[in-house]
Amino acid sequence: MAQIDFSGRVAIVTGAGAGLGRMHSIELAKRGCKVVVNDLGGARDGGGASHSAADHVVDEIKALDGQAVANYDNVATVAGGEGIVKTAVDAFGKVDILINNAGILRDKSFGKMEEENWDIVMAVHLRGAFCVTKPAFNFMRDQGYGRIVMTTSGAGLFGNFGQANYAAAKMGIVGLTNVLKLEGAKHNIKTNVIAPIAASRLTEDVMPPQIFEKLKPDFITPMVLYLCSEACQDSGTIINAAIGYYSRTAILTGPGAILSDGVKIPTPEEIQDNWAKITSLEKAKPLGQLNEIFGDFANLLQ
Repeated sequence: MAQIDFSGRVAIVTGAGAGLGRMHSIELAKRGCKVVVNDLGGARDGGGASHSAADHVVDEIKALDGQAVANYDNVATVAGGEGIVKTAVDAFGKVDILINNAGILRDKSFGKMEEENWDIVMAVHLRGAFCVTKPAFNFMRDQGYGRIVMTTSGAGLFGNFGQANYAAAKMGIVGLTNVLKLEGAKHNIKTNVIAPIAASRLTEDVMPPQIFEKLKPDFITPMVLYLCSEACQDSGTIINAAIGYYSRTAILTGPGAILSDGVKIPTPEEIQDNWAKITSLEKAKPLGQLNEIFGDFANLLQ
């Protein structure tokens, strides 16, 4: 079995002051990676700020004879994203790996969702992915190598009551990944997505205690380390991870039904009569990019 080694690599981990981000940072450092530990140090709902969380993780890494520096910038701002990447370049000369892990929660049912709670969750998760990834991606493009791991959630992939803001942001991250896998391909930049179920301060009062205790972040990090390694050649892949279980989630397109010759407009009744065929996922397949969807009905476009 080939050993996955990060010697000579430089990683940025956002939201790394606790939970998953802390574990990712420590395990990367154990395998020789130099790590920028980013954490604003705010509360679970995004309020407040403190240096102590990031500093503590840096101290843990140094105690293991690893190399790490702290960064306290806000991922949700362009200046913050640029500052995080600048910290990596100033301290270690480059950036090879970016793990977008920072997140907050402000749960409410959709009918009671205030604009403020929608905006701040979108800002940290989706805007944060843009603000940090853009300067990192540009650096990776210029050096001809990069690995990016985005963090999504089953709440976005499958739905979860009371998390409309969080779910929308997390699915936005999947859309961003779908584009980055294409734009990064010729530069050897691989972008993949982890959908973790793990014990963290975000899930502390959501899960039953007996389940919470078993869902250790330790189970998620091995998959994240593989996804951000040179060995991983996949891009645009979504991986579910929990308590030693790993699987792929994909957006699939079914074979569908052709109800026109390219000139005749189908009627709503024809749609109704063919609904089962239209919605069938038998022999469904993932598509690599938008243009591939034209393949099944290209003859109608002649």
